[in-house]
Amino acid sequence: MSDDDLAWKLGQRHPGQDYRVFKTSFVDGTHPRGLTKRFSVIEAVDWVNVIAVTPDEHVVLIRQYRVGIEKICLEIPGGMVDPGEDAQTAAARELVEETGYTARRWQKLGVVAPNPAIMNNYLHSFLALDAEKTHEQSLEGSEIVEVQTVPLRNVRELLHNGTIDHALVVAAFGHLAFQLADMRVP
Repeated sequence: MSDDDLAWKLGQRHPGQDYRVFKTSFVDGTHPRGLTKRFSVIEAVDWVNVIAVTPDEHVVLIRQYRVGIEKICLEIPGGMVDPGEDAQTAAARELVEETGYTARRWQKLGVVAPNPAIMNNYLHSFLALDAEKTHEQSLEGSEIVEVQTVPLRNVRELLHNGTIDHALVVAAFGHLAFQLADMRVP
């Protein structure tokens, strides 16, 4: 099947609600097979996250409460890309704001679509090397974030046992793993 056989032709977009960190909308679609449907879309700006590694190979992690699942999550720093800002600039900004760390070397790890069935944005993941604490945290409004570091070699276990379970954080570490080793069947 070709892309043309799969793609919906999208028509008029109808506004939904504005929820500050995202908006909703609806778009009418027609499939080449004659089907019609109104799709729901969550419109969000792009996001970034950062695997920051210190010179002694510790990863900078943050702990914060996540109201969606009502628990404390262990994550990597990240956030929204501001209008007109490029993703790497946003990643460096979020790293220093949330943790006080800055990094000398940056590498883009990859880009994923968080949920392309209903969302229109992308997550850009970065590796920040030689990260050092150079500032105090500069948290926004309701952010309450604890910073901790763990040896990079321990992250696999934190992912495996579910201590780190945020899907977008797991995706970033997946990008890093792909770069560190070939994919092969165990």
